[in-house]
Amino acid sequence: MTSSPPDKLAFTLPSGRRRVTPARFGPESRRDRLLPQLIRNCVLDDEGQQCLQVRLGAAEAANPAARALLDTEAGTALHLHRVLDDTEYAPLFPRVVGYEPDAAEPFLLYAAPRGVPAARTQVMAATDQQRLTRDLLLALCLLADQGLVPRGVSPATVLWDGARVQFWGLEAMTRTGRPRAPWGRPPYCSPEQRRGEGHAEPRDAVWSAAQVLYRLVTGRPGPADRAPADLGEYRALARTLRQAFAPRAADRPTPAQLLELLAPGAARRVRLTLPADEERPHREAFEEALRLKRQAPVSVTEDGTGAAGGPGNGQLLCPYCLETIQLDLGKLFVTDSRMQYKPLDLAGINNPVRRNDVMRGAMQRCTADPDFPEHFIPVPYLMYGRPLTVALVGQSSTGKSHLLTQMIAAVTDGGLEPFGLKWQSVNPEQHARFVRERVQPLRSGRVLGHSAALGLNDFARFVESLLITDARGQVRPVAFFDLGGEDLVRTDGALRFLLGVDALIFVVDPVLALPLPQLDHVRERLGVEVNRDGDLAFGTVLDRLPKNGPYLDVPTAVVLGKADLLRFQPPVDRWLARPPATALDPAPVREESRDVYGLLRRYAGQAWLRPFDGIRRCTLHIASATGGQEAHGRYPAGAGPRRVLEPLLALLAMHGLIDVPGGAEALAVGEAPVLETVPWEEAHRAGGSGGSAGGGEHQ
Repeated sequence: MTSSPPDKLAFTLPSGRRRVTPARFGPESRRDRLLPQLIRNCVLDDEGQQCLQVRLGAAEAANPAARALLDTEAGTALHLHRVLDDTEYAPLFPRVVGYEPDAAEPFLLYAAPRGVPAARTQVMAATDQQRLTRDLLLALCLLADQGLVPRGVSPATVLWDGARVQFWGLEAMTRTGRPRAPWGRPPYCSPEQRRGEGHAEPRDAVWSAAQVLYRLVTGRPGPADRAPADLGEYRALARTLRQAFAPRAADRPTPAQLLELLAPGAARRVRLTLPADEERPHREAFEEALRLKRQAPVSVTEDGTGAAGGPGNGQLLCPYCLETIQLDLGKLFVTDSRMQYKPLDLAGINNPVRRNDVMRGAMQRCTADPDFPEHFIPVPYLMYGRPLTVALVGQSSTGKSHLLTQMIAAVTDGGLEPFGLKWQSVNPEQHARFVRERVQPLRSGRVLGHSAALGLNDFARFVESLLITDARGQVRPVAFFDLGGEDLVRTDGALRFLLGVDALIFVVDPVLALPLPQLDHVRERLGVEVNRDGDLAFGTVLDRLPKNGPYLDVPTAVVLGKADLLRFQPPVDRWLARPPATALDPAPVREESRDVYGLLRRYAGQAWLRPFDGIRRCTLHIASATGGQEAHGRYPAGAGPRRVLEPLLALLAMHGLIDVPGGAEALAVGEAPVLETVPWEEAHRAGGSGGSAGGGEHQ
């Protein structure tokens, strides 16, 4: 260790608690010439605890792929700690001491490694070879049982202390069933893994283990794509590992089959005492809530729009002043080269192609509210019938602006195409400004301001609109609003707006909702506390929505935002690691809803679940708009969104724009309930009562 004064090191313990301690560091080296991680020995001075720090330097930390590798390693280490701690199998893996994933130079702390890389072992007795082989296969069995697959095992990642193995290289882990990406070097990574073909499975690691064991016995690496020609000269290897060298994963034995061959009965004796299932009562409560929703009659308006009807007769709400407006060819304008509005006269444009092109870029001046500042509406917004209005609800600190920006960016990146939907900007000039002022700064790592760029109202800020074309060729405008729910009590205009809302996204801030210890330092930094009473905006919106029957029926998604703060916490870790969906299957949507419901019900309390309890068609989701936390007004590795599109996909499906197996009802509720039709006028009158939205202690 160096003799310089110790540094102060702050990190999170596996328990979630924070620790700040003096630390001294040894010289640094690179873990692997092809990997970005740096390693150095570390002594925590207050206890003299010997550790190994795996970290990223400033240059490496600016690379999102490098951060993803460190996240994979931290997530795997913490998962194994939860599952194996206090079991006889814990010594098979490195013991995590702490982690700090969002620092400018993120790091992971391990207890000092036990043993040396097996590659440095010169001559190993036959009994030691057998113990090493048994431990290595046992480690692979334990990983397979957890759905984890090492993409590569090398002599450098298998440590041996003369008695037991310690398995390292956790950054190379993936999950069973995930698409393989090219990884590793021959001969230690399997042929299919090096090529990035097919989907990961435990037999990938069997190839790697066989190659490591061949290297330890013979002192030389084996062939890259087949069994060694001299394998028969080593009877113990040949008896156990001959099939492990099969070029195709399907022809290899599983880790459990190999372990059984080496030590009969060993695989069957692997038993993990899992912690009590504390989520079970909450999952059962979720299923009971769905059962009650299925049984309840549904009140819909005669035009099928649900209780929140909105204007008719070709009229719609102006997204700025929220008064009714309809297309008027006598009020059209276009912008000149100086971006000034000038009147548009269509009388002289007879070519239909040119006329349509001009109309697409035209704007209509809205004069519905003479006291409101002058504003213009893109003509395509007025041409395709009533827009589908999507409003995000939550306090100003919840990250709604970042989530909504990334959601719209995901649509314009083609995220809807696998679901048969296409998009077009309502107004090219307006969309270009949105991309320039919102999307590009966020993607480059800048933190956005709280206010949506196009908003003119205190409570409903219009953000952007798109034209969405479904698989049947039908076009519908979709308008996105950032809703400041705290302000809705102030004006009757808020009620008019809510009557026209077609879909709601309630954004839960985990910092305010979840009293988990790993969020304490974030709360301390932001100067906030856990709010057991829920988000004020949620209740305000729910109380102003028109209601008939036991539930509101506006399609809704509840999003646990800023999920990167909980990316190592079950079940958040499992969902954030899932690849984007290419088809909307009700089963995983409801599974995710059940998991989020259980997490919120267990830690946050029922107040944060009021939207789910009070609204019949409601899905719950996990999302991160940025992938990490900001530092000094920037995201160090840029803003990497994760699962931001899933809530919108669910809402579009509930509105019939995306076909779902079993119908849209199966997505959020299950089987279709009996419908009860009420006149639209009655639903409209119900909105003025200001009554409770049925906060939902109906369980």
